[in-house]
Amino acid sequence: MTSRPDKASSRDTAPESHEVRQYLSDNPDFLTAHPDLLTELTPPAHHQGDGVLDMQHYMIDRLQKQVVALRSEQQDLIAASRSNMMSQARIHAAVLSLMQARTFEHLIEVVTTDLANQLDVDVVTLCVESDTYAAKVAGTDGVFTIPQGRVDEMLGEDRDIFLREDEFAEHGLFGGASTLVKSSALVRLRINSMGPSAVLALGSRDSDRFHPGQGTELLCFLSRVVAQCLKGWLNLPPS
Repeated sequence: MTSRPDKASSRDTAPESHEVRQYLSDNPDFLTAHPDLLTELTPPAHHQGDGVLDMQHYMIDRLQKQVVALRSEQQDLIAASRSNMMSQARIHAAVLSLMQARTFEHLIEVVTTDLANQLDVDVVTLCVESDTYAAKVAGTDGVFTIPQGRVDEMLGEDRDIFLREDEFAEHGLFGGASTLVKSSALVRLRINSMGPSAVLALGSRDSDRFHPGQGTELLCFLSRVVAQCLKGWLNLPPS
């Protein structure tokens, strides 16, 4: 009595080339139903004689390369979308923390402590221009005074944000953490048109965390929320 072949061993045995050929012959529409396989196959270099090559070989080869390129672009787009969604979630969490501050002192603590964790950076500070420049503000860990006109010097008069890859960060912006900072984002805070200029400074030890050309919409939105919260607790009139 002939025993039946073991199913597992049948699956592990690769089909012979003539079996593949016969299957494709019996199923002429197989590649039409599975066009993705065309990108995996190596087309033959078909000669027509007299030194003439079949152009179909080059057309298929070009299409395969185009499909590979499109797949790469698709993966890049997916990665960028995921990164953007993660950034949005972080900004939303930061905004909620700012809005839930119970006092002005608590708000400063949220900005200079909690935001660093929520935004995945190493340090966040508030820097305010002052006539009596004294660097670190007494009694605070993340609030610094900077010389008059320094904000426009760093950002430019018509710019609200400046992203940079720093060889070294300024001590006046990040204090003792400046030795860690390899890239930073400086965002103007428009608290009051009659008051001193200020910036929200974010620093990271990752040199690629902030860089020119990066999208800035979310950080600018965050700065507007910070400015509005500061204005509310300080009872400042509208700008």
